Amino acid sequence: MKILHLDSSITGQFSVSRLLSADVVAAEVTHHPDAEIIYHDLAEAPAMHLSPAHLAAFQGGPVSETLGKDIALGGQYIDELFAADLIVIGAPMYNHGLPKQLKAWIDRVAVAGKTFRYTEHGPEGLLPATTKVVIVSSKGGFYSGDSPAKHLEHSENHLKGVLGLMGLKNVTVIRAEGIGLGPEARQRAIDNARREIAENNETRKAA
Repeated sequence: MKILHLDSSITGQFSVSRLLSADVVAAEVTHHPDAEIIYHDLAEAPAMHLSPAHLAAFQGGPVSETLGKDIALGGQYIDELFAADLIVIGAPMYNHGLPKQLKAWIDRVAVAGKTFRYTEHGPEGLLPATTKVVIVSSKGGFYSGDSPAKHLEHSENHLKGVLGLMGLKNVTVIRAEGIGLGPEARQRAIDNARREIAENNETRKAA
């Protein structure tokens, strides 16, 4: 069992998505004590954003040492996706979208010809369909179900869309919503999410 664990929150020890993504990984380790875990803190060690220098390098242009290391990191990210049996992504919503650090990771792994390809029938994902993904989505307000703000949810939907493009459609979302509405609402959201993680874990044991 290989687990790829990504965090992207900029709030450090106060992050709800970090807390819950760690819970998801810990629950999985109870089933696979010898699991290999690859962890990236994308806020602390982000990839560079794509730039004109990247595009020039991809077309055979000059590559500086810094750029070369970053391009190699992008290749490593893709290799990790192909090797993973489970991908756990901590994805807080900032201003109705994804953290820029997570977007930078997406831009390095959603690569035509490597993780998906274009066909006459539309794009086709190249990553193993058996790979499981858990998205831990944290939001200050409420955006799911019948929420009147549902149309403003562009983080979780974006991430699921990109994962599906690459062939990763076995996706579970753990949500912690309303964490910005005060301490009691924050704790209630955490408790509800942890209950869902525990229920999923019990289902795994019974299977």
